[in-house]
Amino acid sequence: MLLVHSVESIRAAEEEAFARTEAGELMERASDALATSLLRDLGHTDGTTLLVLAGPGNNGGDALWAGARLAGRGVRVWVHAVVPGRVHPAGWAACTEAGATSVDLEGAISLMGRVDRIVDGVFGIGGHPGLTGEGLRLAEAAERSGTPVTSVDLPSGLAADGAAAHPSFRAERTVTFGSAKACQVLQPAAERCGEIDVVDIGLHWEAIGELGAPILRQWEAADVAARWPVPTCRSDKYSRGVVGVDAGSATYPGAGVLVAYGAAYAGTGMIRSLGAAEVARATLAAIPSVVTAPGRVQAWVVGSGWGDRHDGAIRLAEILDQEVPVLIDADGLRHVPDVTLSPEHLLTPHAGELARLLQVSRAEVEEDPLGHIHRAADLFGATVLLKGATQYVATPWERTVDVAVPGPGWTAQAGSGDTLSGVCGSLLAAGLPAAEAAVCGASLQALTAAAEPPLPPHALAQRFGVTLRGLLGDR
Repeated sequence: MLLVHSVESIRAAEEEAFARTEAGELMERASDALATSLLRDLGHTDGTTLLVLAGPGNNGGDALWAGARLAGRGVRVWVHAVVPGRVHPAGWAACTEAGATSVDLEGAISLMGRVDRIVDGVFGIGGHPGLTGEGLRLAEAAERSGTPVTSVDLPSGLAADGAAAHPSFRAERTVTFGSAKACQVLQPAAERCGEIDVVDIGLHWEAIGELGAPILRQWEAADVAARWPVPTCRSDKYSRGVVGVDAGSATYPGAGVLVAYGAAYAGTGMIRSLGAAEVARATLAAIPSVVTAPGRVQAWVVGSGWGDRHDGAIRLAEILDQEVPVLIDADGLRHVPDVTLSPEHLLTPHAGELARLLQVSRAEVEEDPLGHIHRAADLFGATVLLKGATQYVATPWERTVDVAVPGPGWTAQAGSGDTLSGVCGSLLAAGLPAAEAAVCGASLQALTAAAEPPLPPHALAQRFGVTLRGLLGDR
């Protein structure tokens, strides 16, 4: 699991580390790691070439010291001071004394496409979002050239704590220090960061107390495998979980069918289709094991495909009164302000639905997804899964947001959210807490989509078992 800290906590941890280490020690650790990464990507030193773009801060210093190390090992290095007269003096001296050649802006641009690699050490976590002027010219020229870029700490121009793809460098690799940054996890910014190397330079988060809690936990496949409920020889359909589904309508019967597909192929013990009669018939035809009679239910999935249901608020309140976990999706979300929720209840909006719940614009949600998902979780008292290119899970009144394993854009398709609701509902019925059910369900769908050709949601659900077999192994 990759932990992501805020700029505020990173700076506090760096200040604490500076106070207990020798001057320059942290930069030495960072530049050593950067040089090692560059050397690995270059492959060898004989005849290889490097262009270092050095800004005025410590990122520029890290880049210069790394350039000095490689120049001393035979790599031909050119260096450009992005802000004339403002550069890390000791790093500049070391780099040029090791044999690097200084070039101006036009010289740097002319080298792009001819060197083996570019080092982006222009701005770090303190830089303003969005490059302008000379920095933007360099970033655009680097991207046009196709030369691989290694960014120092983060691609210059991105906001460390943000998800937006501001005008910035596009890195093939980012070597980041102390902790991953939010922009390296959250889309669309993450797409500009390339492969991420997180380097431990000796920051101690416990030394700064509560401030050191991560703002994000990026889940990995192994984390999903460790938490996925696996039946034993003592299991029966009730211990595996019974999911009640009230989804779909005469207008949108497929929504209820797709919820059932998600639950069935994620391994639930039983599905009760208890919505509209048309939906129950269609679901039973697609999945013969579905039960249409009322009875024991350990979690509910409601709202998908309801349409403009006149009794929606009443039906939702009836289900909530049963005091089992409830997942509320799509059309059910419009009734959320009319009911009382708790953290065992899971809301699954996309950005547009979350915007309507919070009475803000979709653009505002997309600009600050973390702020808005925290606000929704705290406002409604429920766990919230924000669906999209990055899938976030927030628990009321908790600082850390969980992020599902990322997947391809192929799941941006009608019906994917319905199937995902079924997966998460099956995990709620099996006893997982709402946040774990949400992040595991979203991760399963993403992992399956990444391993398969483009498939419609119900066909993708039928491949969940293949993914789970690979994830769970001997479990």
